[in-house]
Amino acid sequence: MLDAERIKAAVVELLHAIGEDPTRDELKATPQKVADAYSGFFAGVGANPLEVLADTFPAEQNDVVILKDIELVSICEHHLLPFTGVAHIAYLPNGRVIGLGRLPKLVEVLASRPQLQENLTAQIADALEEGLSTKGVVVVIEARHHCVASRGARQPEANTVTVATRGAYSEAAERAEVMALIAK
Repeated sequence: MLDAERIKAAVVELLHAIGEDPTRDELKATPQKVADAYSGFFAGVGANPLEVLADTFPAEQNDVVILKDIELVSICEHHLLPFTGVAHIAYLPNGRVIGLGRLPKLVEVLASRPQLQENLTAQIADALEEGLSTKGVVVVIEARHHCVASRGARQPEANTVTVATRGAYSEAAERAEVMALIAK
């Protein structure tokens, strides 16, 4: 459970630590604004992603289902700076499907916690495999990391691409067609 009062106190301390005056007019509202932002950024902490996938439907669909360009915002757990991008999800049903709107919700729940992109990609794939008992899953995330863009390497145009595959799509030949469809 997010503790807004502790966040506000920590922001005041941080402002002091960088040599700022938290009582300065322009900074007075900052602790509350950061607490409000964190309530959204970290809304997925403690949430069970499998609950998002609870309502499945029987389906005769045996071919791949792909949803591309799911926008995401997450917070890098190393620097507490955002990374933003898109997720592409493909799954091979095993007699059950999920409403397509549940896939962005799954991404949102898992992205709304301190994360590494590599782990986020794997967690989405694992949740789909477990929650839908799929025959196969591919998750691709393309993201820009603000820690890479604004500090250290200072590469604002660099994108990171991560891939997680499960089941049938762990085989290169099976995965190739899905990856080609995602790339279109």
